[in-house]
Amino acid sequence: MRRSAMGSDLSAMKAVMLRDIKTSLRQPQDLLNPLLFFILVVMLFPLGVSPEVEFLQPAGGGILWVAALLSVLLSLDHLFRHDFDDGTLEQLMLQPQPLFLLVLAKSIAHWLLTGLPLVVLTPLLAVMVHLEGNSIGVLCLTLLIGTPVLSLIGAIGAALTLGLRSAGVLLSLMIIPLYIPVLIFGTGTVMAAAEGAAVAGQLALMGAFLALALTLAPFAAAAALRISLSNG
Repeated sequence: MRRSAMGSDLSAMKAVMLRDIKTSLRQPQDLLNPLLFFILVVMLFPLGVSPEVEFLQPAGGGILWVAALLSVLLSLDHLFRHDFDDGTLEQLMLQPQPLFLLVLAKSIAHWLLTGLPLVVLTPLLAVMVHLEGNSIGVLCLTLLIGTPVLSLIGAIGAALTLGLRSAGVLLSLMIIPLYIPVLIFGTGTVMAAAEGAAVAGQLALMGAFLALALTLAPFAAAAALRISLSNG
């Protein structure tokens, strides 16, 4: 009985995740906007501040991390918006499967469509800011661990601001302070790698952030969805 219920929950998660991916692929502008924003921020930063290698090399990790954070933030408003507008979200809440599992599936789909492409683009853009091979590898690893945390935490803010006017501004004000620890450890790990220091401890701590977000964020986002829909 327990195995049957677990199989049903996993099937529901898979169905929700695939549906979100297919729906997003039909609206490519929602996928391209964060990627183009990521590329433009990294390209414009040297032009607006300094193109000197002595400046860009130590700051490169921070530049790419800030650009990735803002790109993920840019896409969060669409995480639940389309399902809210067409009534699908209310139907998901009526399903026998726990809502937090469906929220987790939507967060994973969001990361696959937004966070993972940023990680793939990172090596090319890292070369533009003169990062070296070891630093590029560590940067990609920190983003691979950190961007799912951004999507999971962002799901809480997206759920709380669902249906509100000027939700994008409010979402940014709510979520950016929660992103700061991930940003600090992400950039700090890249800087430590550039100096030749050991980074295993910092990567383990980022892994702990990811485990904590996977454990708590879906429950918090599910509760926030119930609050938003009951108020709506």
